[in-house]
Amino acid sequence: MPRFYCPTLLETGAQLQLPAGAARHVQVLRLQPGDSITLFNGGHIDGQSGLAGANPGGEFVATITDMGRSSVHVQVGAHFAVEREPWMAVHLAVGMPANDRMDWLVEKATELGVASIQPLMTERSVLRLTGERADKKAAHWQSVAISACEQCGGNQVPWIKPVRSLQGWLQDLPANGMDARWLLSLCDGSSPLAQHLAHGITGHTTFLSGPEGGFSPAEEAGAATCGFAPVTLGPRTLRAETAALVALARLLA
Repeated sequence: MPRFYCPTLLETGAQLQLPAGAARHVQVLRLQPGDSITLFNGGHIDGQSGLAGANPGGEFVATITDMGRSSVHVQVGAHFAVEREPWMAVHLAVGMPANDRMDWLVEKATELGVASIQPLMTERSVLRLTGERADKKAAHWQSVAISACEQCGGNQVPWIKPVRSLQGWLQDLPANGMDARWLLSLCDGSSPLAQHLAHGITGHTTFLSGPEGGFSPAEEAGAATCGFAPVTLGPRTLRAETAALVALARLLA
């Protein structure tokens, strides 16, 4: 049954109009009135966190009741309290790879169950975004994450955060607390990620992964002062987008 992200309050028996993106997808699939679809809102209402106690999460069966030239109306049916999310929240902060590799990274990280992605500009970044262009890219990556979530069965759409500089992002980080912070690094002295996983992980985890060419020594030193421990995935040098996904898979698989 096709699945669609619908960031509105979902209740059994409600009649509603699908958001524009979901409506277009319904029409592309040539679905008709009477066909059934699955809706989920990921705990979000109009892009914001849902009200406590008002949003049941999970997913709903819905029936298409009417289709216009660009609109689709549905009636919401039974609710199923099913979740397919990882047992812990893992966040990815990544120096943006160039070309379409960031799209691929967002898609695959969403499939793996990442909780959020922070796109970063670093000293060695090829892709540099500011202003309206940065906003449009972040919105595009959010749509990539939504599509990936619809496909993979996830009910929690990861938040693609606004593009920031690495330095500014590090400066605004809160005190480390009990969260795990790991920096993917090829520098001498980095400990194997597997060694950390063997001791068990509790709380939230943030991976910081560099762009093509990695972080500069000054950037790695700055991350270390913010509580990021350097870890390695092994002796091979992986592409920027590959390294981030391998780290996520090792933790979330």
